Amino acid sequence: MIPWKVTKLKALPGHRLQVTFADGLSGIVDLSKDKFDGVLAPLADEPYFAQARLEDGVVTWPNGAEIAPDAMYDEVRARQHASA
Repeated sequence: MIPWKVTKLKALPGHRLQVTFADGLSGIVDLSKDKFDGVLAPLADEPYFAQARLEDGVVTWPNGAEIAPDAMYDEVRARQHASA
C-alpha cells in the first residue's frame, strides 16, 4: 500500500482541498497562498480549481495539472502533529 495515495477528494472554497489518503490520514490542503503559474495558472480561477478530480490516487485538473500527493500527505501530517 502506498500511504500517500489519495482515496477521497473534495474541493473547498478558498483554494483548499479536503483529502483522505490510503492509510486513513485525512485533512485539508490549503493552496490559497500558492502561486499558480505555468500549467497551474488556470487553478487561480476558483470555478476551475473546483474541477479537481482523482486519477489513480493523484489530484488532477482537466488541463493535466496535478498536485504531488506525497507533498500533500506531508503537509496534512505535519499540521496534525503541530496541533497535537
